[in-house]
Amino acid sequence: MAKRSKSQTELTINQIKDEAFKQIIEIGFDNMSYTTLSQATGISRTGISHHFPKKTDFLIKLDDRIAELFIGALDFSTIATLETSWNKAFSESEAKAVLTLFFSISGNANSSITHFQAIENSVEQAKSQLGEEGERTIKFMIGCAAISLLSN
Repeated sequence: MAKRSKSQTELTINQIKDEAFKQIIEIGFDNMSYTTLSQATGISRTGISHHFPKKTDFLIKLDDRIAELFIGALDFSTIATLETSWNKAFSESEAKAVLTLFFSISGNANSSITHFQAIENSVEQAKSQLGEEGERTIKFMIGCAAISLLSN
């Protein structure tokens, strides 16, 4: 078998990452598997696990993209616009999936994920643009989201 070029390998990795991102958002990280990724991409489970040996490797490689999706839904102009944009984002499946993922990781004592940029960056951005009140507001909304997700 001929050796794959670096660009072919990079294309394969990007194809896997794109599908993993899609599945994390659409069906959830817990429901995503090497099998679902293989079925969607046509890449063998072994081929996928060669590039991503642990399932949490997907989260590490997609952390920036997940954060960008989440932060992009929020408006940090004022406290009122932050609250409004948060509520709107939380009513949509993508942001809700990101928050569900965050709480899933946070509640898993065995998780190797030590930080989650979507939440960390939103807290930092709220604080830098809106001060201490912005930071308190976003933390409060994170808490409200946790309660809401638990009661569903």
